[in-house]
Amino acid sequence: MDEIQKQLGKADQLMQKAYVHTQVEFSKIRAGRAMPDMLDGLQIMYYDTMTPINQVAAITTPDARTLAIKPWEKRCISEIEKAILNSRLGLNPQNDGETIRIIIPPLTEERRKDLVKQVKNEAEKGKVAMRNIRKDIKEALKHLQKEGASEDDIKTAEDKLQNLTDKRIQHIDTLLGHKEAEILEV
Repeated sequence: MDEIQKQLGKADQLMQKAYVHTQVEFSKIRAGRAMPDMLDGLQIMYYDTMTPINQVAAITTPDARTLAIKPWEKRCISEIEKAILNSRLGLNPQNDGETIRIIIPPLTEERRKDLVKQVKNEAEKGKVAMRNIRKDIKEALKHLQKEGASEDDIKTAEDKLQNLTDKRIQHIDTLLGHKEAEILEV
């Protein structure tokens, strides 16, 4: 019984990590507002090491549609600009020699629909991750049954696992609803 609880605890932890990962992926999808975390994941070569932009520059939002990136060393400006241009974010940085400004254009209807598709795709990836975790833990429970755990205990654990999976998937659906509304808001 103790091992069964460990497996359920493991499932809960893994599903929480999958949920957090989905949240992070959602935060990378911009909804027409300037947000410093839009640049998370972009890296530049800094002293022979790939380094995230937010570790070599201050990223601020002077207004709702503008990002300002002020590197701590001026020599990083061109690298940061290149990283932004080469990213799939579709942003156009403007460099004044000390600061890089990015004006976030308002989203077109077509772009909003594309972003909603992207968000739904990320949500589906999160749900698939949850289902894979459920499958792996179910296999571990079956293995425990073969080692002598009672059938009733395994059945109860499988029911708890299914409830946990349903609850986590519902959380992703709620997150998806909020993100969709944010993107479609004009």
